[in-house]
Amino acid sequence: MDNSTAATAPGTGVAAGSPLEQFVILAKNAKGAAAVELIKQVLEASGVYVFGELLDMPNIKELEGNPASAPYFHLLQLFAFGTYKEFINKEVGKLAELSPLMLRKLRMLSVVSLAETEKLIPYSTLQAELGLETVREVEDLIIEGISSGIMNGKLDQKNSRFEVDFVIGRDIKQSDFPGIMGVLNSWCATCDSMLSSIESQVEKLNEDKAIKTQQKADLESKIAELKQTVKLSSGGDTEDPDSRMDAERSDRRDKKGKGKTGRGVAVGSKSGFWPK
Repeated sequence: MDNSTAATAPGTGVAAGSPLEQFVILAKNAKGAAAVELIKQVLEASGVYVFGELLDMPNIKELEGNPASAPYFHLLQLFAFGTYKEFINKEVGKLAELSPLMLRKLRMLSVVSLAETEKLIPYSTLQAELGLETVREVEDLIIEGISSGIMNGKLDQKNSRFEVDFVIGRDIKQSDFPGIMGVLNSWCATCDSMLSSIESQVEKLNEDKAIKTQQKADLESKIAELKQTVKLSSGGDTEDPDSRMDAERSDRRDKKGKGKTGRGVAVGSKSGFWPK
């Protein structure tokens, strides 16, 4: 659940409208047996999959000090942080008994915990971790979890595995915060290193661009100097060589044409005298 932008109910620390909100409000006045009954209700309630705020309520914390109510407090802790396998391995009497609804919810939460480290979970692993005998039971549980909105993914029957796309975030133990902070600090250090590397590359690219720009300017300057030198060496004649060649060809054609006309007149004059 994302509480970063949601308003919180006054005095609860729970997002307003959250399924847990009503239970946290009730916990303010519930003591002893009433608090135990409240825990039973919240563990069976649909839509409630996080319990940290309830665990922080003073009246709920008091249950741990009473041998009769302590198993329910520990059961609430298990639903907040633990898994079905931990429930099975717990010492007898340490935890209260589970109703069928509680057992199903704990198994779905256990799938969420598995998905935090594995994105392709074999059915065999799910059967072992959840205490289910058949693949059909595994698939039915996952389908219910997807319908409840606490997970999403694909049932790959061909490869007998659950392909995880999304799971909700579970409650975080106080003891887990140092590890989380270490991961975040490491991530920040990696980001700083990448940013520094990018800045260095940008600086180098800018330097290369400046060098190439200067080289281009130098080349253009040399070309201009060479053109000027050629003009000076030809006595200041700025006429284009191709134009000069065209003019010379035109002159030659004109001269040739005049020569032909002269010869025609001479012949005509000569033939104009007839013998008498």
